Amino acid sequence: MHQRHALSATHAPLKQSWHRVWQTIAHLRQHRGLAWFLVAYFCYIDGVDTIFTMATSIGMDIGITSSTLIMVLLAVQLVAFPCSIFYGWLAQKTSTRTGILIAIVVYLLICLDALHLKSVDDFWLLAILVGTSQGGIQALSRSYFGRLVPKQQSSEFFGFYNILGKFSAVLGPILVGVVTQLTGQSRIGAASLSLLFLVGLVIFWALPRLAPDNS
Repeated sequence: MHQRHALSATHAPLKQSWHRVWQTIAHLRQHRGLAWFLVAYFCYIDGVDTIFTMATSIGMDIGITSSTLIMVLLAVQLVAFPCSIFYGWLAQKTSTRTGILIAIVVYLLICLDALHLKSVDDFWLLAILVGTSQGGIQALSRSYFGRLVPKQQSSEFFGFYNILGKFSAVLGPILVGVVTQLTGQSRIGAASLSLLFLVGLVIFWALPRLAPDNS
């Protein structure tokens, strides 16, 4: 007997895809822990992806050259690898939840410190801080989500989790763009991302009380 690795063909694939998405959303009502975690995840991962995608634009606004930006982005990746290993070790020594909370707080501090972003050195410091938690928060979030997902529905929920990740960096750029237009300063726009991390932090912190059966 051959194992099937694909869904059956359908005459309306787009309609069927949306139907499965809404079906998964309906199933989330039965799993409060998953639902609340996804709300928190969407908020803070939106901020994470926005920082990464808009870093070059913010850097150019304060006068950083393209060559320096390339070096900074490379340094972020070099820092991210060992720090991801550190977050894995931290999760084993404490808990995955603790590791995620620490990473969110680091990003929150990064956004607030962006208010003082004026020089190349300031940009380097913030970039290194981003590198310390970027890989860790992504890996630990997926691990935490995997512990909440019912085994018999893992494919369904992980598919939805991946879709949610694809739609990240939507609220963040809008927030940064609006605040930058109103204030005329991109560093204040970058600092406004702290709102996303703050909302994500509050919800994730309260998760055991919001869904005590899934904490």
